[in-house]
Amino acid sequence: MKALRWHGVKDVRVDNIEEPAALKGKVKIKIEWCGICGSDLHEYAAGPIFISQNSPHPLTNEKAPVVMGHEFSGQVVEVGEGVTKLKAGDRVVVEPIFACGKCTACRQGKYNLCEKMGFLGLAGGGGGFSEYVAADEHMVHKIPDSVSFEQGALVEPSAVALYAVRQSQFKVGDRAVVFGAGPIGLLVIEALKASGASEIYAVELSAERRNKAEELGAIGLNPAEVDVVQEIHRLTDGGADVAYEVTGVPVVLTQAIESTKLSGQIMIVSIFEKEASIHPNRIVMQERNIAGIIGYRNVFPAVISLMNQGYFSAEKLVTKRIGLNDIVEQGFEALLKEKNQVKILVSPNL
Repeated sequence: MKALRWHGVKDVRVDNIEEPAALKGKVKIKIEWCGICGSDLHEYAAGPIFISQNSPHPLTNEKAPVVMGHEFSGQVVEVGEGVTKLKAGDRVVVEPIFACGKCTACRQGKYNLCEKMGFLGLAGGGGGFSEYVAADEHMVHKIPDSVSFEQGALVEPSAVALYAVRQSQFKVGDRAVVFGAGPIGLLVIEALKASGASEIYAVELSAERRNKAEELGAIGLNPAEVDVVQEIHRLTDGGADVAYEVTGVPVVLTQAIESTKLSGQIMIVSIFEKEASIHPNRIVMQERNIAGIIGYRNVFPAVISLMNQGYFSAEKLVTKRIGLNDIVEQGFEALLKEKNQVKILVSPNL
């Protein structure tokens, strides 16, 4: 089958590899759509980050080259021995987290914090940028007919957004500010809408992304034109209840902290490549709270249910659809160069 594999920095190739088999406890899935994630882009441009290059990953026993792609949907074509909850023909998505099941985090049910945690499509185990994947039954979730395969490819990133809101102190009727209107930031806006936010502010330099945030119902703020901290305090009469940092830019973290009210919260959603310097008094003197999340846990069913109600719409968020053979120039390179792109979906069938 065709599969996009990471070999090195700026070296990803559509290779011909053996189709995976539906072994005991596994489900073989024909891929329909797979989204290009920010982490995929980082691996392409500056990896390895999550990909094991020199020694095998402890849970998959695989190292580069590995098949990429972890935001995908498809249809079950075969089930292995012992699989009872799924059958051929089921429309599904995969929750792509590998966890050891034995460490302290896993014993507490916090499998996304597993000390050996890896992602299918980065740590091995196959990936969505291919024709087929074989995944463990417990990782596979059914989607209803009302949720398209394109929307199904958004379940994984939407899970990050919904989990961020769930883990924060946000309450129905609160006012929130989202710093960064890239794909995850836009999905956080959707999650806040679903959670009953009274006002959502989106801080974003890119006019295209800021417009997209406004289309989703947020109030857009351009940090090149206004002092966003002062403006948020003015508009909210004292600061936002919760600020979500989704840029990974150190100076923005300070803005996020200062944009919140007394005893407000800052939820860090992004991964930082550099240390971020903050003055502790900005937290202490206002009794603010800072928290962070990585990935998600136990949230896929809720995301799928919200999609069934019309949230996390592919029509609003997908800006491009391409075939697997075009993924480098029209996918990775386009995302690096074109700020108007939000979510690009890839299909092995085009």
